[in-house]
Amino acid sequence: MFFSDEFEARFADMLTHYPTRRSTLVPTLLYAQDEIGYLSDEVVAELAQRLDLNELEVRNVISYYSMLVTKPRGKYNIQVCTNIACMLKGGEELLDHCKHKLGIGHKETTPDGEFSLEEVECIGACSWAPAIQVNYDFHENLTVQKMDEVLDDYKKKGGEIL
Repeated sequence: MFFSDEFEARFADMLTHYPTRRSTLVPTLLYAQDEIGYLSDEVVAELAQRLDLNELEVRNVISYYSMLVTKPRGKYNIQVCTNIACMLKGGEELLDHCKHKLGIGHKETTPDGEFSLEEVECIGACSWAPAIQVNYDFHENLTVQKMDEVLDDYKKKGGEIL
């Protein structure tokens, strides 16, 4: 498994900022996932070896954090918050709208590989509910109409318009 030079530089730099190799596991997993798209068996094995861990220790951490995935997902991963604050302000309606508009359900990916959709418990944006996160970008105070604009903007970045 070969990572990019950028990944290798980040990894080497992280090792100088943490007291142990194990302490770099979560940020290393995030960087690897950003580069590869998901945490494949090969990535898990490589990172376990680099960090002096066994694969089960790495998989245990992956299974704990919902933002870490072991299967490919879309170019744009849409996380719709349906926790209480977002739910009360329309989060469930946004989720239903996305399911209908994209033609996919929870933890599914569109056939073109552009979008993945998942319902999440909380993204920490209660004051701006309802909110979603697309990859690392937050979108708050949404309505169904604003959600359509968000989806269309991402689709334009990918090539087609919904």
